[in-house]
Amino acid sequence: MSVPAITLSAPLGPAGAPLVVLGASLGTSSILWEDVVPVLAARYRVLSWDLPGHGASPVATAPFTVADLADAVAAAVDEPAFAYAGVSLGGAVGLELALRHPARLSCAVIIASGARLGEPAAWNERAAQVRAQSTSSLITASASRWFAPGSIERRPELSGRLLHALQDADDESYARCCEALAQHDVRARLAEIAVPTLAVWGEYDTVSPEPLAAEIAERVQHGRTLRIADAGHLPPAEQPEATAAALLEYVEEAR
Repeated sequence: MSVPAITLSAPLGPAGAPLVVLGASLGTSSILWEDVVPVLAARYRVLSWDLPGHGASPVATAPFTVADLADAVAAAVDEPAFAYAGVSLGGAVGLELALRHPARLSCAVIIASGARLGEPAAWNERAAQVRAQSTSSLITASASRWFAPGSIERRPELSGRLLHALQDADDESYARCCEALAQHDVRARLAEIAVPTLAVWGEYDTVSPEPLAAEIAERVQHGRTLRIADAGHLPPAEQPEATAAALLEYVEEAR
């Protein structure tokens, strides 16, 4: 395994303000956060990062783990401390950051994620499917998994762009992300996490429903949960106002 290369966006927000780092989900990119960033940037400096082979990040050249992704974020962010929020795989990275780099985090917001996500066999099967048929073969199923009822109709332009981001993701990099998720399981280590942690789930999320958020909040040392109404697996895109408000309140409280 190796630490993959990732690309960070330029920070937005007042010079000298505390930093908030945002991580996207598998198959999406930093556009997932684009309606949340302006709200956060009124008070904080905000940057996002893309998974290998997604958005602006270079393709993966070797296998990596979720822990390797956390190390990549810690190495790329040129700040001694920051608040972190991530969705799905980006949220799993947040748990690894809290385990591996706790002194760097003021708080972690884990959105639509879990200490373990799905079954290893299913992730390995998806990796094989993408290598054989490309990420385009996932679009219909992903649209069903990602969005709550009415979300696509409510925000058709952004929903379409997110599905195009999936189609544009590098196939091999996506497959390696799936294989990283197949190995992801920090359930036995949650009690080690002392970083203040907010576990957020979308009301209609079937990928990472409420029990996964509750497991995180109950087992870490300082945890709580929050539901985002009328959202599925991508709350920052589906309900940006509610997501931004939750982040602002929690990050401010944790300072």
